[in-house]
Amino acid sequence: MLLRNRAPDVDPTPVTLARGLEHLDQGWIALLRWCNALRLHYVVVGPVAHAIRGDAAARGPVAIVPAPYGRNWERLANALVAQHAGLRSDRALSAGGEAGSTVPVKLTADKLARGRRWMLRFGAYDLDIESAGRRPAAGEPPTGTPRYQELLYESGRFQLAEAVAVEVASPEDLEHFSHVRRTGAAPEFRVIRTAAADGAATAEHSPDSSPDP
Repeated sequence: MLLRNRAPDVDPTPVTLARGLEHLDQGWIALLRWCNALRLHYVVVGPVAHAIRGDAAARGPVAIVPAPYGRNWERLANALVAQHAGLRSDRALSAGGEAGSTVPVKLTADKLARGRRWMLRFGAYDLDIESAGRRPAAGEPPTGTPRYQELLYESGRFQLAEAVAVEVASPEDLEHFSHVRRTGAAPEFRVIRTAAADGAATAEHSPDSSPDP
């Protein structure tokens, strides 16, 4: 394999963060910078996205929704294989493994594209690969998860440091992904009838559709 085709390693060198983003973890920045070096197209979701949008208490793995086209998945899969990425799993601890242990997995572009969420670890880095929704086939119920183009359209671009810029999901989409991660299902909405004389209908969230604290 030619060296120019080799996936880059994660560069852990600390960077000077943009004003107002000093609370971001340098490990997050290193991993996002790695994603950019791979020339991935993606949107940041999960706790890191909450932190970028101002939640200084947010903690957790970097979570991204990659653009769902073949070349993008191939770049990501090849880079993860080169880094010997494995699954983060409670099974590793229950089997006597130490914190930070992983379960080996054979990653391919097709597998990544089919999975709903991949919870991966390599070295000191945790990376979650979230899948965007897809247009349901005839007879299938809607997934409820926004498709990548919808997610990207509503996202905001943030300059985290010099030469480190990322697309971050909107607050509404972050609430959605938080709910799906917590419950395994998309938020539900229901129509209720008020006691008002005009019989107007109102819509409300289901009780467990609130965002993570």
